[in-house]
Amino acid sequence: MPWWIWLILALFMLAMLVVGVVYAAVHAVRASKVIGAVAADVNARIEEINAPQDEGSAPRRAIFTEPLAVAADRYTDAHVGVIERKERRRERHAAIWQRWAQFND
Repeated sequence: MPWWIWLILALFMLAMLVVGVVYAAVHAVRASKVIGAVAADVNARIEEINAPQDEGSAPRRAIFTEPLAVAADRYTDAHVGVIERKERRRERHAAIWQRWAQFND
């Protein structure tokens, strides 16, 4: 092969190396920003957990020490919330399909 083909190949290789290093550096900077945000969020949550509790609020007793009716009431309250969330999701889904139906008409 002529010498100029080797020169073109070598320049292409160097250009690809530079592009790869720049690509890796850009993604490293983006990842460091995301990691910093996650670390700040985790730190805030840990500080919230370690914050002193109010003296007036007693901690909730363990559910197995409560009567069964209390556990059943808690379960029904939680299940009502689940059903409400599912209903809101179903309504949003129906509204989106309605918009698409009007858009496509």
